[in-house]
Amino acid sequence: MTRVALIDDHESVRLGLEAACARAGAEVVFSGAGVLAYLDWRAYSHGAPADVVVLDLTLGDGTTVTENVRRLVADGSSVIIHSVADRPAAVREALAAGAAGVVSKASPIGDVIGAIRTVARGEPLNNIEWASAVEGDRAFADAQLSTREREVLRLYAAGLPLKIVADRLGVAYSTAKENITRVRVKYVEVGRPAPTKVDLLRRAMEDGILERSEGNAAGVD
Repeated sequence: MTRVALIDDHESVRLGLEAACARAGAEVVFSGAGVLAYLDWRAYSHGAPADVVVLDLTLGDGTTVTENVRRLVADGSSVIIHSVADRPAAVREALAAGAAGVVSKASPIGDVIGAIRTVARGEPLNNIEWASAVEGDRAFADAQLSTREREVLRLYAAGLPLKIVADRLGVAYSTAKENITRVRVKYVEVGRPAPTKVDLLRRAMEDGILERSEGNAAGVD
């Protein structure tokens, strides 16, 4: 059963999500108005972190989306931003901080549940809100990858083992591995860390290195 935390400063939103999660068989382990309250609950309960946190983009407690997402990710949860669709800059900020994706508050409740299930499986969340937040934003997309780094990233993010990537490109395994290491460093330098293969898949799709259709078909090993 997926363990979900709901953080939104509007009680009516939380109640609606709680009911939907219950119908879908997900366990809501926390529902509250702030990230610090959730982390206090975590410290008190000594339980495992929620698998997925559904987080309001803007809370009324003066915290920023960057610090909220980073705290939750560092605590061990995947984060879905539950947002109105008219603040792409703030959504980009959340994605850069490590959020797994975004779902509009205007979306049907079934889409929110579907997003929770997708992220809980460790799969990238790709939808219209996510795409509109990054489309055309050069500052967000540009990690200054070399041609070879882009080639290695495209094949690796598409699901190929690194040894096969090296064979396909006619380079040594150590060279392919070094390229992936450099790719990760460059994404960290522009505030878009990609520590896992799923993260690299997401970055490759964000930057147009991998088509979304290829990304949807990619396996993650």
